[in-house]
Amino acid sequence: MKPLIGITPSPQRHERFGDLYAIATTYVGAVEAAGGVPLVLPPHRAGLDETLAALDGILFSGGGDIDPARYGDREVHPATYGISAARDEFEFALLDAALRRDLPVLAICRGIQVLNVGLGGTLYQDVADQYPGALPHRQELTPETRHDPSHTVTAGEGSLLAEVYGQAAIAANSFHHQTLNALGRGLAPVGRTADGTVEAVTAPERRFVLGVQWHPEMMYDAHPEHLRPFARLVAEAVAYRERKTLGVAAD
Repeated sequence: MKPLIGITPSPQRHERFGDLYAIATTYVGAVEAAGGVPLVLPPHRAGLDETLAALDGILFSGGGDIDPARYGDREVHPATYGISAARDEFEFALLDAALRRDLPVLAICRGIQVLNVGLGGTLYQDVADQYPGALPHRQELTPETRHDPSHTVTAGEGSLLAEVYGQAAIAANSFHHQTLNALGRGLAPVGRTADGTVEAVTAPERRFVLGVQWHPEMMYDAHPEHLRPFARLVAEAVAYRERKTLGVAAD
């Protein structure tokens, strides 16, 4: 039986239909291509325990910015956008419950930031303005350019990132304007760009937690190595399901 992978969507406001939940098909496609069954999770707290009991892994997706108050910033930078109190509340509760259960987690773009802030870390609200010497981290985003790499991420020697990708130099795309500042509890930096910004983290004490700042789900069709994080998530989810079936997975 294929493992169930929960994916968080982005709340959006439609001029005709009102509030919607949206997710790029590339996330769903990457999970399917890796052998998992994607399940989109509406951002509501009701039934969270029941939902987690059914899941074998979680993918925290990209999207709008986290409320800066969550990590102690009193002011909102002019570049900060798309804050959703409902999404923040749901994803931080989901992350906490998932880590307590030791569910396999893959966190992408906003997802790595949720992971960091959820564990007590902070963010630069705008890299271009607040990180001296930063490389361009926000390339043009179109269906034709989304899979183009814009910089190299260097994976730490012997790190989970290097193990997953099977290489130390990862050509990655880049669509973010925020990035990690102080790291959260238990997180280890395992990938950086040439300007020193942290582009990937792991939680070494957990079964499988990997956060990446780029978008591998947009790249795997043109660059197959970017399917590897999803393949590893699915493999870890299979192992989690087997442990759960035997009654040894964390509650």
